[in-house]
Amino acid sequence: MGRVAFASFIGTAIEFYDFYIYGMAAALAFATVFVPEGLAGSRVAQLLTYAGFAVAFVARPVGGAVFGHFGDRLGRKSMLILSLLLMGLATFLIGCLPGYASIGVAAPVLLAVLRFVQGFGLGGEWGGAVLLATEHATHGRRGLYSSFPQMGPAAGFLVANVLFIVLVSTLSAEQFVAWGWRVPFLFSIVLVAVGLYVRVSIAETPVFRRAMETQTRARVPALDMVRTYPKVLLLASGGISLAYVLFYTITTFSLSYGTDELGMANSTLLYATLISVSIMGVAVPAFATLSDRLGRRRLCMAGALLALVWAFPMFWLFDTGNPVLITIAFSVGMLAFAVLYGPMGAYLPELFGTRLRYSGASVSYNLGGVLGGAFAPILAASLLILAGGSWAISLYIALMALLSFACVFFLSETHLTDISEVQEEERNLLAEEGAVPK
Repeated sequence: MGRVAFASFIGTAIEFYDFYIYGMAAALAFATVFVPEGLAGSRVAQLLTYAGFAVAFVARPVGGAVFGHFGDRLGRKSMLILSLLLMGLATFLIGCLPGYASIGVAAPVLLAVLRFVQGFGLGGEWGGAVLLATEHATHGRRGLYSSFPQMGPAAGFLVANVLFIVLVSTLSAEQFVAWGWRVPFLFSIVLVAVGLYVRVSIAETPVFRRAMETQTRARVPALDMVRTYPKVLLLASGGISLAYVLFYTITTFSLSYGTDELGMANSTLLYATLISVSIMGVAVPAFATLSDRLGRRRLCMAGALLALVWAFPMFWLFDTGNPVLITIAFSVGMLAFAVLYGPMGAYLPELFGTRLRYSGASVSYNLGGVLGGAFAPILAASLLILAGGSWAISLYIALMALLSFACVFFLSETHLTDISEVQEEERNLLAEEGAVPK
């Protein structure tokens, strides 16, 4: 179980590292590197780079459906290896990509294509990683073991953040824009090699093996999942969307907002996010484990309520420009994120049966990313321009918190269920196909 936990953790850490360095580079360099010289550094250029940021989130549910299809038919392990390879190759190539000054409009087009591949690969990663952990875990400890892949995003972000802090602290602004931003992308290839070595050594999950011995494989898992769990899919996607809004508003939008609107140094904001994400990294496994006792649904609703209460105070503190108050603002926001996100590693897989679990968990997780993460930075930047103040961004966060709370409220509690049993919805589907489980 220790090897399984480490394999699920290291893969998500590496893939989220790859995913996050794009967001940081987009906020700090891409508005200069990948746009025409006349637009470089402008608000329009920043909006364009955030649009490229959104491309990956659109690709994620597509990747979730494709990887879910084969993961529910062929197994979890092979898809986890493939997703890591895709992500690593796309990230490395972004680090090699010439800028607009060298190849013109082809530069942002190729950047968008590679960002799409990043999103496609990550779309299959999270679902497979949490299934690897939860389907190996003993009953009553699924929250605990699901927390290992859930810690991957925090670990990936911390490594990425530290690298960017070192780079912006040691290089001049000109050097960073010229070549410094490429270093984290090129370094990714080393991390991918480590992740592949670990993942090749693990076994297929016992729950999936038993399911394939007693049930027929779903012909088109994504389609069957939509037919069988339409309500669960929509509610689960809406429920987790708030986590994306919080994370990317704090870690991506805040970098450009703090530097452009408040005149703060990049390094100050990176340190504030580093501290807040470190707190989140500790809180996620704590709340995931607590959900084994208190239930997933209750904690997720508590996280949404905390985000609702904190939406306006967070930007009030941010607008002071005081580094200590900004760190407090980010840290409480990330704590709300952890209360919601921690239990989701076990909650989303538990909502779906084994035959359709990879598809269900992956698509709902990544649809939530489209609702919350794809548009969070670009919406926040647009609202700032239209409203002329941060209150509009706080209102957006508050409305997303209400949406998340309502969606989770209408989901069922799952922490006491036996995930190896065939769910009633799938039993009906199997009966229609003439393949009643043994």
